[in-house]
Amino acid sequence: MEQISHIIDRFSTLKVMVIGDLMIDAYTWGKVSRISPEAPVPVVNVTKKESRLGGAGNVVLNVASLGAQAIVCSVVGDDAAGLELFAMLRAQGLSVDGLVTESGRSTSVKERVIAGSQQLLRIDSETEQAISSESKHTLFAYIASQLAKVDIVIFEDYDKGVLSEDLIQSVIQLARSLSIPTVVDPKKKNFFAYAGATLFKPNLHELRDGLQVHQSRFDAEHIAQTVADFKASQQFDGLFLTLSERGVYLDFKSEQVSIPAHIRQIADVSGAGDTVISIAACALAAGANAYQMASLANLGGGLVCESLGVVPIDKELLRKEALANL
Repeated sequence: MEQISHIIDRFSTLKVMVIGDLMIDAYTWGKVSRISPEAPVPVVNVTKKESRLGGAGNVVLNVASLGAQAIVCSVVGDDAAGLELFAMLRAQGLSVDGLVTESGRSTSVKERVIAGSQQLLRIDSETEQAISSESKHTLFAYIASQLAKVDIVIFEDYDKGVLSEDLIQSVIQLARSLSIPTVVDPKKKNFFAYAGATLFKPNLHELRDGLQVHQSRFDAEHIAQTVADFKASQQFDGLFLTLSERGVYLDFKSEQVSIPAHIRQIADVSGAGDTVISIAACALAAGANAYQMASLANLGGGLVCESLGVVPIDKELLRKEALANL
């Protein structure tokens, strides 16, 4: 237990680069007391509105909440939401030096309408178009200038156009030449673009979609072999699979670890994957072994599910729970 606490202490010595799709998670909270006379839908009387950093931004917040220094690298639009993202990052004391503004691009905003504890509707305003070649060049130049100063890189891919195969591979190859580990939270478009990364972290749905193999390859009897085969084919050091209510499975180098989920009062699973990859990356950079990495990340992912909405992990709560449960 003492060793786990030492690993958590080391988080505050780390510098973590997060590359990926930034977005705003917007919330409209209210009460429903009647049905609209215009259509069979509830009328929400608004009581509060709130905007939070989302996508790669939530990973940045989690990294910072764990005590590490976060460097965010992304592309946003020259719109009101883009300006709001700059302001939100600055308000958290985070650097915006790695943000590139692209003229004419739409910044991603996901607005959730919530009554009580029930999400009624989500409205997405965004583009999935690839960033321009000029933006890509500017972004990579900044990444390359900072890479030697960081302890680990997280790719946070939401399929919104910031990450492309050539950018991904350029960063991975440069990081490998500098002996800097790379950790990946993938989505569908670039699923096979991360060959050579240190740790690849899909959830079960993403792995099924990406591999498109028979369902039987994902049952309890075969999943270890499916993970091992894909890990070997992509030359990953490790593959960390999150299995929702079934917990997590990690195949890292020559170690295999399976950990069941902790029993939690689930309020909202939004953002749990962001917390898992943030903790896994910091634990890896801090020198954790496979069991410590998987168990800490699994524990943290469960903890944030107890809060409504997308919230970062609390470092001291993670420590307390780890000392009590691991």
